[in-house]
Amino acid sequence: MRFNTVIFLAFFTLQVNAQRFADQAPQFKKYTQTEVLDSAKGIVIFDRLIEPLGGDSIAYNKSGYNLQGWFEAYYTNGNTLHKGYYLNGKLQVFKNFYENGNIERSFTSPDPLHATVEIYYENGIPKRKIEYYAGKAQNNYEYYPNGIMKLQLENEKELKYITLKKTWFESGQIESSLELKDSKSKTFLLKNYYKNGNIKEEGPLVLSTDGSRYLKNGNWSFYDENGKNKKVEKLLEQ
Repeated sequence: MRFNTVIFLAFFTLQVNAQRFADQAPQFKKYTQTEVLDSAKGIVIFDRLIEPLGGDSIAYNKSGYNLQGWFEAYYTNGNTLHKGYYLNGKLQVFKNFYENGNIERSFTSPDPLHATVEIYYENGIPKRKIEYYAGKAQNNYEYYPNGIMKLQLENEKELKYITLKKTWFESGQIESSLELKDSKSKTFLLKNYYKNGNIKEEGPLVLSTDGSRYLKNGNWSFYDENGKNKKVEKLLEQ
């Protein structure tokens, strides 16, 4: 999907300075989903207007002033593409929609430090939820197209290490689980599972000194697919 990086949509132009440009302001226009939907990222053309997530651009109305209050953009079929509340050209809260009328994503920010983005598949099923703290993605939740949770990832507030990470197979059966057991020693417990639900392996991990890796450290147990024939090994990764 290709977009003009300077002018996102013809109903407003994005600039980094709050100067008036009434003579250059374009007229309102309606759009097709093909024009605004990136096949991988979704409808992200408004992201540069989200200051809590690092957005550095400003939206103007067609008279050339910073956009204020509620604003809506539309598809050619008349359905709403975007509805957001703007303060001095910056998005405070908004929803984007698919051409069929289903919500594509929502953004809320109750205070300067916290923000949440919720993204949906075109059929309305939740796809992803991201919770931000101080502009960084702290927690991430992902779902399969059938609605089954795929990933639960939660981090320490400053993103120095994971506090919880779980993944699931598309059947809903758990695939892996990583949990923080001791925040002082940065010790974790990892469990991996077979698709039939039986545990495959389990053991302790520790965070490396530079904080870049989770290393096996201690007694690890391994099982066959029937959950039997347990084998124990002492592992110490460097």
